[in-house]
Amino acid sequence: MALTLANKITIGRILIIPVFIAVMMYYAPEREYIRWLALAIYLLAEVTDVIDGYIARNFRQKTRAGSILDPLADKMLFVSALLCLYKVGVDHGWAVRMPFWLVVAFASRDIILILGSLLLEVNSPGFEIRPNFWGRLTAFLQVVCVVAVFLQLAAGIVIWSVALAATVLSGVIYMKEGIRVLNNVHT
Repeated sequence: MALTLANKITIGRILIIPVFIAVMMYYAPEREYIRWLALAIYLLAEVTDVIDGYIARNFRQKTRAGSILDPLADKMLFVSALLCLYKVGVDHGWAVRMPFWLVVAFASRDIILILGSLLLEVNSPGFEIRPNFWGRLTAFLQVVCVVAVFLQLAAGIVIWSVALAATVLSGVIYMKEGIRVLNNVHT
């Protein structure tokens, strides 16, 4: 089967990630424009997520490949942004930088979700993982955290606290659902 437009956009988002990382690693205080370029690339990637989801839902382009690639692309982009922002913030003494504990908390949830998805795929082929309200809210709040660091917003700690609470809650909800599915596989 040929790739749908939604799948092509998702693959484009995956291909943007190394470009984003390269731009971030080129940042230096004397090249402040790089921070804005990196933010633009990050936001472009986030917009493609909205676009491919809209196309998949409204033009009958939902595919099995898309259900795997889209969340994987989201998590790859987010974890890349976390790690890059942390490194650049520390290396260059940004006033507002994402704390390491928050990077670990956010990245851990996404890694656990990826591993859980793989476990479900192996044990429950065909099971479709669907984002829920808490997962969508968490994703939104995490994007806000990334943008807040790019913009050097002083309200970061408030944003981080709310995003962390949503991250933990959504992680627990997804794990409970995954365990429920796994328990029902062999019964």
